[in-house]
Amino acid sequence: MGWLITSLYWYAILLFLGIIFFPLTKKLFGKVFFDYGYPFSKVLAILFLSYSIFVLGTAKILSFNQLSLLVIIVLFIVINFFISKKLKSTHITPNSYHVTLIIFEEILFLTAFIFWVYVRGQEPSVRGLEKFMDFGFINSILRSKYFPPLDMWLSANTSNLQGFPINYYYFGHLVGSSLIKLTGVKPAIGYNLILATIFALGVTQVFSLVFNMCYLYLLKNSRFKLNPFLFLKLIFFGLVASYIVNLGGNLHTIYVFSSGYPTEKPIPFWQILTGYHPSTYWYPNATRFIPFTIHEFPLYSYVVADLHGHVFDIPFVLLTLAILFKFFISFKDKKNLNRGKDQISSIKYQNKFSNFKKLFLTNFNPSTWLRINQFQLILTIFLGFLTAVHYMTNAIDGPIYLLLTIIFFLISYGISYQLVISVVILFLSFVIFSLPFSAHFTPFISGIGVNCSLDFLTKIGHIGPFLFEKGNCQISPFWMLFVLWGFFWIGFIIFLLIDQSSKSKINNFIFVLFSFGVFLITVPEFFYIKDIYPVHFRANTMFKLGYQAFIMMGIASGFVFFQIKFLPRLKRFFFNLIFLTFLFFITIYPAFAIPSYYGTLKKIPQLDGSLWLTNFSPGDKEIIDFLNNHVSGQPVILEAQGDSYTDYERISAYTGLPTVAGWWVHEWLWRGSPDVIGKRIPDVVNIFESEDIQLTKTLVKKYQIKYIIVSRLEKEKYSNLRLEKFNQLGRVIFQTQDKNGLIYQIDVY
Repeated sequence: MGWLITSLYWYAILLFLGIIFFPLTKKLFGKVFFDYGYPFSKVLAILFLSYSIFVLGTAKILSFNQLSLLVIIVLFIVINFFISKKLKSTHITPNSYHVTLIIFEEILFLTAFIFWVYVRGQEPSVRGLEKFMDFGFINSILRSKYFPPLDMWLSANTSNLQGFPINYYYFGHLVGSSLIKLTGVKPAIGYNLILATIFALGVTQVFSLVFNMCYLYLLKNSRFKLNPFLFLKLIFFGLVASYIVNLGGNLHTIYVFSSGYPTEKPIPFWQILTGYHPSTYWYPNATRFIPFTIHEFPLYSYVVADLHGHVFDIPFVLLTLAILFKFFISFKDKKNLNRGKDQISSIKYQNKFSNFKKLFLTNFNPSTWLRINQFQLILTIFLGFLTAVHYMTNAIDGPIYLLLTIIFFLISYGISYQLVISVVILFLSFVIFSLPFSAHFTPFISGIGVNCSLDFLTKIGHIGPFLFEKGNCQISPFWMLFVLWGFFWIGFIIFLLIDQSSKSKINNFIFVLFSFGVFLITVPEFFYIKDIYPVHFRANTMFKLGYQAFIMMGIASGFVFFQIKFLPRLKRFFFNLIFLTFLFFITIYPAFAIPSYYGTLKKIPQLDGSLWLTNFSPGDKEIIDFLNNHVSGQPVILEAQGDSYTDYERISAYTGLPTVAGWWVHEWLWRGSPDVIGKRIPDVVNIFESEDIQLTKTLVKKYQIKYIIVSRLEKEKYSNLRLEKFNQLGRVIFQTQDKNGLIYQIDVY
């Protein structure tokens, strides 16, 4: 039961952090959320702790270690203590329902956490897909004294003796590293506990958000008294919404009832429906359905277990949506909003100069500025902070949530001076809070491509940031889009058909979520963010935008299911029948995805993601363990260089020690040129194979190599390996038990 003890220890730390930050959470959500926003306390704790050490580490005020993290925690204990004292005089004493709900949410978190620890424990290997990249980032950060962390796949050279910082959005990896550093668990174990933590946070955050939406809807739309039966109903709808977002798939599972199709060559489902054939269904096809594109969703990410930025950002995204809901629902400046509308109406028929003068110059006065109350100002700054976090964690999420925030500002403030000021504050906050990251980050996006550009535009090539590339034309068939997004579209249609005459702010919030989600999945049909992939040129755009659309519309769909219960009997039966029919297909996805990756779930869980090395490459594990136990800092190592998505670069990934040349395609994407690694590869070959001792010595000095690894992959890749010269350059400091693996320490400096 060692896995359970370790998991409960990790959970206890999270619980402790959440309790510390509950006063701040209550301050943020308490007047709107029935549960005071309790599930968001852990997210706020993790976020503020990680961002604080990030800023202080970047400024070289505090080094990145456990003691520094504890100092920051003590500081936040003091801050939350004073917040708590103020709250006692302003907040209503919680009743039994409040307490019961908070206890339920904590049990829900623990259950979800242990559940995914158990699932992941069936196959915990940190190997395959892009796990080496994510784990390498984490280990490099863990070895860092200050920030930015070093790129483990691009070592220092004579032009940059200090090494190259990671040129990727790594803040989520820093968050994970902070938890590993704080708890002191082994990184290969922490990797899997982080994944389970994100899953549990996602489950409880969505539950809380939708529960509170439903409660407020009842509170504002009818006279009711909360009773146990109604309380259980609200819990039920919160759980349904949480399931949709965190465990749901899409309508692709209709192919379970077909004869199947060849991967990457989808056939319309109505042509091959033959009955229930689960053996023909391959769960990744639901995320690669439209040719040359990607359209993942949270459950797929949890299953394949790559700790990418979009996964790390899930709790932060849900926090942003909750803050936006809080802002939108609690906004009360109706007088100013109406005044702004009246101004637009009154100047409608005036000349353009008068319009400008009336709309802007008249509004720009101190009294209008003062109508932005203190709490709205704090929320605006905090939203700017959160969008900065999104940018640093998963870059495209920054602009997505900046735009969504501006939409809610526009609806709330109208066309007014307050809108302008709020947007300015939002952008300034975004820029300031992201500065510690952006100061060391070079964006690798080269423009915005226009899908299916007209011929005359392709001859022009580009206009500003817009690119017109010949041959880049991919149109998604409508039926394929429906397979991916049909459940949410049906939910949106039902929402529109339900009588919304009450003009509830909650309905408006749901309408924006649905509409913005549809907008996000429409964008890749017209535009794409230019990267290095020629055929899959819009894959990342569709992937990143669709991921956020899934979360937003999943939340909205859960609320629509709740709304259906208030319809007249016949209408309720009809809409329930439609909704539940489509809901069936998305809810069965985990029944195929989880067993496909993790088997029958009957093994005793193992949390250590490095155990695969013991069976597959024990010599490499010995080398990794030696380096992790005996080498401090980040001296440069040399290991065999290989292609992306392979087992090459396993030493640098598992130790965080920078190697001369890592995964080629990944560095090409991050650095904008294939030459970054391409020019180093011949040098790596020469170091391993050249008979010229002087050339080898020159290259070793060029890249400041301290340790050379010779193990299974090096012997396989470099058939003309010259081991004898390494004895002239240094000495063997470690040999594996089978004597096939060596570590040479180089002493030519």
